[in-house]
Amino acid sequence: MSGRTRSRSRGQHRETSRAHREGVESRRVALEIVQRVTDDGAYADLLLGERLPAFLPADRRLVTRIVLGTIAWLGRIDYELEKLTGRPLGGIQPAALAIMRTALYQLRFLDRTPAHAVVDTAVTLARATRDAELAAGFINAVLRRATRETIALPPREKNEVQHLAVKWSHPPWMVERFVAWFGVEAAERLMKADNEAAPNVIRLNLARGTRDEILARLESDGFQIARGGRSAETVILASAPLIDSRPFAEGLFQPQSEASQIVARMLAPTADAIVADCAAAPGGKSTHLAELAGASARIVALDQNPHGLVNARGIARRLGHHNVAVVRADVTVGVPLRPASFTHILLDAPCTGLGTMREHPEIRWRLKPGDPSRMAKLQLKMLESAAALAKTGGALVYSVCSFAPEEGDGVIDAFLSEHREFEIDPRAPNYEEIKDLLDERAALKTRPDIGGLDGFFAVRMLRARMG
Repeated sequence: MSGRTRSRSRGQHRETSRAHREGVESRRVALEIVQRVTDDGAYADLLLGERLPAFLPADRRLVTRIVLGTIAWLGRIDYELEKLTGRPLGGIQPAALAIMRTALYQLRFLDRTPAHAVVDTAVTLARATRDAELAAGFINAVLRRATRETIALPPREKNEVQHLAVKWSHPPWMVERFVAWFGVEAAERLMKADNEAAPNVIRLNLARGTRDEILARLESDGFQIARGGRSAETVILASAPLIDSRPFAEGLFQPQSEASQIVARMLAPTADAIVADCAAAPGGKSTHLAELAGASARIVALDQNPHGLVNARGIARRLGHHNVAVVRADVTVGVPLRPASFTHILLDAPCTGLGTMREHPEIRWRLKPGDPSRMAKLQLKMLESAAALAKTGGALVYSVCSFAPEEGDGVIDAFLSEHREFEIDPRAPNYEEIKDLLDERAALKTRPDIGGLDGFFAVRMLRARMG
């Protein structure tokens, strides 16, 4: 073998070893996040935000996919693991269980890594984890069995709800609700969409430049543009936005789902608007409203979460919106602002988050059957407080990132029955952009299985007179 050949061989070996080490490290971080989410009640998106900057883009995508995919498919994964291990999962050491969960997700749903490599990496991680090293042999045996066997789903003809719950990895009570609300076929489409990756959407800050100017800057800094959205400021990326980039630091864009952007455009504040965003944290909609209205408008962002308001203030500063003021307030008990003094009010109320399970898959395992009704009572209180701020002729948008009827139509029906001074605006200013998303009474209703948008409900109302 020539010296050049030996040198090339050593270089290839070093590159392979480096890739292996990075692959193990990315999977180690993924299983740590999964374990914190499942065992400690942490939130996956926050942990990913903390850990991903240390990785290269390709490894960021892998970590994100393993974390969100494992949590989304947890019901299906745990069903299989109970069959494969022959024991209740509660008796398995948590670190060992997290290793098997993330590995089984890769075996069943990722096809770029050979099965033997997934198993070998899982065993390597077990031996390097103090709380799982004694279970390395057990983990190896279970996962090797998984490479040879396919676990059958519960028979559909025996129990359709249980079959669908395992097939699409949703709690049985949630399956029952989806079927009751949308029918079996649509419920299956929705659950399938819940398990897919959400699109990477950003909102261009058109206060910083034209659409073409900002897109040129983004592309020159490595952003991969897939397509535009329904409005000029909406852009869907082919990969995750680069938060550690100069365009982000310079306030050229803000990550924000398209459905969320549509809600702000429904309010459509004008240049002389006085706007109240009544549940503003973390600040995405407040800053969008500031961009839409322009620098002469006044935006008041209210929230009871002080950390969320700090984030909102930081986003406003980064984007250059100096007309956004933050106020700490619990809107469930009232608003410390003069009644009937605002031209535009947005209440994007706290909710179950059923429409955002692509980004927040842990939601499905934490919600309880009574949560939609419980949240609806809270939302109605907040809506009544927010409505008191509206001037005669003022606009009020109520929205939730949920498609539960209790949180949408139920809240609006209860509110309008007691507040005859408000009426639904049948033609929002952005009507032409969204008319295909509106129902017969002009309520916005979106779902991830219909057009790829997060699940939102929103209604624009006008105050016709003082109550």
